[in-house]
Amino acid sequence: MCAPSHALGVIMLDTTFERPAGDVGHPASWPFPVKFRHVAGASVPLVVRAGGDDLVDHFIATGRDLVSEGCSAIVTSCGFMARHQRRLAGALGVPVAASSLMQLPMVEMALGAGRVPGVITYDAANLRPDVFTACGADPSVPVRGLPPQGAFHALIEGGAPYDRVALEAEILEAALALVAEHPSVGAIVLECTNMPPFAQAISTALGLPVFDILTLGEWLYTSTSPRTFDRVEEGAL
Repeated sequence: MCAPSHALGVIMLDTTFERPAGDVGHPASWPFPVKFRHVAGASVPLVVRAGGDDLVDHFIATGRDLVSEGCSAIVTSCGFMARHQRRLAGALGVPVAASSLMQLPMVEMALGAGRVPGVITYDAANLRPDVFTACGADPSVPVRGLPPQGAFHALIEGGAPYDRVALEAEILEAALALVAEHPSVGAIVLECTNMPPFAQAISTALGLPVFDILTLGEWLYTSTSPRTFDRVEEGAL
């Protein structure tokens, strides 16, 4: 079991759309204690398209609040915050993972020669090389974005209701297109933290492993709150 005194802190963008279980912002997505704090004014356009430079100090202040409340590790609710990974990690004093894209180098090593990870992102046009280099990842990684006029964008920026069927169909179409265009893709990394509810569907459809903010957050948190094991008497096994 994990030490109950610790929690994972999630620094959230300033959004109001529905977040079901599986989304980074739903408590049931995590198998351990978690605390959420929103950064006022941190809209999707400001972080994804404008870069979020003017918001970093606010993210740091929010992260410090979470640390002061007992959070032993921190993640954020937007993969594009990768741009600010080093500033956040340097300021907060606990392990920080600003983006699920930080898993790319490890996934590439795990796949071996001839296989590469592929990324599904909320906004391919703005997932520029600087985002990948900030994660220590190869900027030439195959990427597939979701359509700007599609269901995900309508939910996150257009105020549309949560339509699970449409969202799943859209992300599966993107995943299938990514693999069709890049047959060497051997695993999927989901940039957007609203995509994990569909990770199982993607894995089933492609027969590939899927990594997202939940796989990264669990890895990060358990490093700060390792499991404990009852002492087993010699010869009991």
